Amino acid sequence: MMNEILVKDQGVAAVARQRFPTRQFLPPALAAPPADSSQVDLSPFPQNRRATLSAADSRTLAGRSSTRQHLCCSVQDQGILMKALLVVLCGVLALGSLTAQQGGWEPSPGHTQVPIWPHAAPDPQPVKGPEVVERWGNAHLVAGRQIIGVSNVTRPMMTVFSPQANNSGVAIVVFPGGGYQTLAIDLEGTEVCDWLTSKGITCVLLKYRVTDVGDYPKSGPYPESPMALEDAQRTMGLVRAHAHEWHVDPQKIGVLGFSAGGHLVAAISNHFERRLYPAVDAFDRESCRPDFAVAIYPGHLSLRAAEWDAEQGTKKFVLPHLDSQSISDPNLALNPDLRVTSRTPPTFLLQAEDDHVDSVYDSLAYFIALQRAGVSAEMHLYPHGGHAFGLRRTKRAITEWPELVETWLKTIGMILN
Repeated sequence: MMNEILVKDQGVAAVARQRFPTRQFLPPALAAPPADSSQVDLSPFPQNRRATLSAADSRTLAGRSSTRQHLCCSVQDQGILMKALLVVLCGVLALGSLTAQQGGWEPSPGHTQVPIWPHAAPDPQPVKGPEVVERWGNAHLVAGRQIIGVSNVTRPMMTVFSPQANNSGVAIVVFPGGGYQTLAIDLEGTEVCDWLTSKGITCVLLKYRVTDVGDYPKSGPYPESPMALEDAQRTMGLVRAHAHEWHVDPQKIGVLGFSAGGHLVAAISNHFERRLYPAVDAFDRESCRPDFAVAIYPGHLSLRAAEWDAEQGTKKFVLPHLDSQSISDPNLALNPDLRVTSRTPPTFLLQAEDDHVDSVYDSLAYFIALQRAGVSAEMHLYPHGGHAFGLRRTKRAITEWPELVETWLKTIGMILN
């Protein structure tokens, strides 16, 4: 196989090659598993929880915009009417900064999310409160648009988006990013599914657990916390078990993730031989190995990043000893928990050199490990792009990456030319 690094600079591609060995309709209800797991309830989540963002919800968050609120509400007494107007204005300013709703995230009409666990999910952690949906405000615009985030997720759910035409038989499980603290559910979730289904690919959006309370093992990268990886393993088994029903080739099921979700892509690409949890039913006998993997501006992949993770919280994680073939530079050495082998699936990597959230060394370290193991890999690096741009188009060339993924999927034989 051929591994390829593409470094983009001023619109000119310098390609260095190295050879080495090598939306949209309501899906059918999940079919019942074999008899020995018939007790599993995978009925759709109640639809009466569909939420709408409202000004009434946002008023409870006025305290979160303390600077703006102080500026407008510190005006001296100008009369009862003026005070009332200022209070209203403060609420409007708070709404422009951050809008939240209680009741949990729901997909668009015509789609149904279903719980991935029949009962309580394993290894639960404390949570601040009920699931919350927030608009992140004008300070976090991407291509001039706000981002919708979901936090306090304790009941992981998946939503199937099926192509209306030209079904390729390929399915991709999507992991939104958010630092294992929240999920950028539109930027790195539903918008990704819109793109994939338009290309004939079934998209399974996973709303995995993020709680972000206290010290590890709160939600975080595995092995500090097992929750997200458990949810990913479970979902891969469910998708493979229902492949025929969903018109999916069971040998063409991949994963795609952003930022923390990009780390989750790498984690499940190397932790598929054994489930982290006791088997719940027959679905857990299905393979959870992805057939291919796409990691967009991933984090937590280098030894340096793993060292930082290991120092968080009171429950420190002891890093495994490096093997004799590891690179001494901690920026380019791999996170030792990601033991890449020849069975690690073909992988696509993309990152910007000016990414100051997750370093470009995360992609570089993982690519080097893939190369050493003889795993087919393609990596695209751009000098500019930053972090968390999803697939919203801007003037930066890096936002053209979806076309690169489409070409790569043809190159590895997942999609026919």
